Amino acid sequence: MKTYCLIVQYDGTDYAGFQIQPGQPTIQGELEAALGRLGRNFIRIAGAGRTDAGVHSEGQTVSFRDDQLTVPVERLPYALNALLPKDIRVVESRLERGDFHARISARDKTYRYQVYESEFPNVFYQRYAYWMRQPLDWDAIDECSGLFVGRKDFAAFASSGSSAKTTVRTMHEVTVDKGGPLKMIRFTADGFLYNMVRNLVGTLVDVGRGNLSLDEVQAIMASGDRRLASATI
Repeated sequence: MKTYCLIVQYDGTDYAGFQIQPGQPTIQGELEAALGRLGRNFIRIAGAGRTDAGVHSEGQTVSFRDDQLTVPVERLPYALNALLPKDIRVVESRLERGDFHARISARDKTYRYQVYESEFPNVFYQRYAYWMRQPLDWDAIDECSGLFVGRKDFAAFASSGSSAKTTVRTMHEVTVDKGGPLKMIRFTADGFLYNMVRNLVGTLVDVGRGNLSLDEVQAIMASGDRRLASATI
């Protein structure tokens, strides 16, 4: 049995997330359908992260085990891309050691959230960035982002519906790129909870608007109460 690893890019706008959901289009569903057509058998895949509805990926790691595929591993991207929708693309493929698993073997994961400030919405950003008409205080956002670094309980930033056994995660780094109209907040952690990044960004945006102070954010985090944190954006 061979263990395969794929690197996948996708625009998640028209999908209900990565993970299989009955009756809804998902990234996993499309990949498994394409693999099934190639191998003439069902192949279950695993992703490094289960991105939520509407979330995109520049490099999602996917793994699976199979002994039926006849397509050479270096040709898999070409074969799969011929079967996949145009908003999903396999950009790399390789064989891995037998115990490799995309989720279990992942050392960390990085999410990037983009915000752009302008008088009018930019049609080229609308799928990939959150629009703000009024400029935010990005120095305050940068300062506040440091509160999330370290091993913390992120219960206040996890939306209901999460199946996680614990809400404690280790945030390795949060960086804020303040240059130009398109701003970027990048989170790197050992894992993320359901809607965690979108909820953290919602809170940071409120800090940038002057609606929340750093002390208030610390209190929200300590409370573990999702109702006290800002809206999901």
